[in-house]
Amino acid sequence: MLRRRTFLQAAAAATIIGSPSITRAASQSTLRFIPVIDLAFLDPVATTAQVSRTHGYMVFDTLYGMSKNLEVSPQMVEGHTVEDDGKLWTLTLRDGLFWHDGEKVLARDCVASIRRWAARDTYGSSLMQVTDELSAPDDKTIRFRLKRPFPYLPLALGKVASPACFMMPERLANTDPFKQIPEMIGSGPFRYVANERVPGSRNVYERFDKYKPRESGTPDWTAGPKIVNFDRVEWTTMPDAATGTTAVQAGEQDWQEAMPHDFMPLVEADSNLRTQILDDLGFTCQMRVNHLQPPFNNPAIRKALLGAIDQEAFMTAVAGSDPRFRYSPLGYFTPNTPMASKSGLDVFTGPRDYEKVKAELKAAGYNGEKVVLLVPADSLAQKPLGDIAADVMRKAGMNVEYVAIDFGSVLKRRVNKGTADEGGWNAFVGNWQGIDWLNPLGHSTLRGDGVFPGWYKSDKMETLRTQWIETADASEQVRIADDIQKLSFEEVPYYPIGQYKQPALHRADIEGIMKGTSVFWNVRRV
Repeated sequence: MLRRRTFLQAAAAATIIGSPSITRAASQSTLRFIPVIDLAFLDPVATTAQVSRTHGYMVFDTLYGMSKNLEVSPQMVEGHTVEDDGKLWTLTLRDGLFWHDGEKVLARDCVASIRRWAARDTYGSSLMQVTDELSAPDDKTIRFRLKRPFPYLPLALGKVASPACFMMPERLANTDPFKQIPEMIGSGPFRYVANERVPGSRNVYERFDKYKPRESGTPDWTAGPKIVNFDRVEWTTMPDAATGTTAVQAGEQDWQEAMPHDFMPLVEADSNLRTQILDDLGFTCQMRVNHLQPPFNNPAIRKALLGAIDQEAFMTAVAGSDPRFRYSPLGYFTPNTPMASKSGLDVFTGPRDYEKVKAELKAAGYNGEKVVLLVPADSLAQKPLGDIAADVMRKAGMNVEYVAIDFGSVLKRRVNKGTADEGGWNAFVGNWQGIDWLNPLGHSTLRGDGVFPGWYKSDKMETLRTQWIETADASEQVRIADDIQKLSFEEVPYYPIGQYKQPALHRADIEGIMKGTSVFWNVRRV
């Protein structure tokens, strides 16, 4: 592995240094951006894809925003009042909100948007479970009448974790939440230019001239005033990350969302380039397994395979050996956050004994069943995760069929509950942002309701989650989160495979990129 990475780094140097420098005048009014992966799905509610969420924040807006410190504050709403011992919430929209088609934003649009989002989101479903009435008594007022207090309401409506609660016109929000909306009409700071889209290659956004930023506060991730300094933002999907890095170095692109870790020494030596880690919570990674089909419908087999998981190998493949960019052992919550637990992590420490795992798998009932592993071949991080997943399972004696397809095809195929012969699957790898794994309320892949692909079903898990939500005692929440991790190592909803931090790359004349995820307000050329 280390020899391979050394070779890749040398090849990267040759690629960058040997590339011709193609110069062209940089438009002061256009920002050129390279997303981490192709924008295969435009609807940011119907999918959990991070690239769709990033696109969503350009086109749509949210009732509340979130700062880099994970604090929420009003965004589309002017504010709210809370009455009846926390059971009546009244949210008031601020003035000057318009949809991209010129119509005014109305409270009933927002009510429909909340309902559609809640059908796809763990925070949203929990909110609706305690909601007796969600209504729009007038054009500017959104009313929640709750069965019991739910202090997480602003957090639910303002969280950045996918899917975020994006507002859209009622006619679009009435779309089946499991189907794509037919057009991109939001009230966000950018309009989506649909007629310039080239699937797999290009997406274009233009400044929305009727967008009115908040008049108070400081820009901070999705909170505060969203002040746009570019008339146009062009997303260009590159065939590989090395090509993207070369394009930024040559001045053909301004900003690359995810730069290969191998290139860090090269770009740090170039005075025209800057790197930074936008998200200090990093990316938490997992290998998700199908609980409906053999062999992972057998909990004993799922548990036996834990001994084969080599988090160090996974993270070395993605981020190299530099400790600035990697973390293990990873449990079921984001490291160094309040709910993170050390329970059960010893299973990931020390050398891997694959012969022992092979024997334990056989004793658990594994009989050589085929394991169809879906790997997003066009993903900078997920492709190496898939390579290591295949390697460790094969070392443990599993019959792995490695299926390399594009990320969009993984998203489509992973909802198939059938057998592998019916177009289904047994495992896939993925990376989530640390904000997705902060607590049991928002951790969608840890739900025991059988909804998220993999279809993990556990009444015990759902009981613990409910207990966590209903207690207001912080120390009790920590204890419950620890119990959730202990249960996870028994039932194995998925395999945590490590955390890494991803550097972004941009030209030195681009300033104002904020901490968090990629957002396109406050960014300017100097």
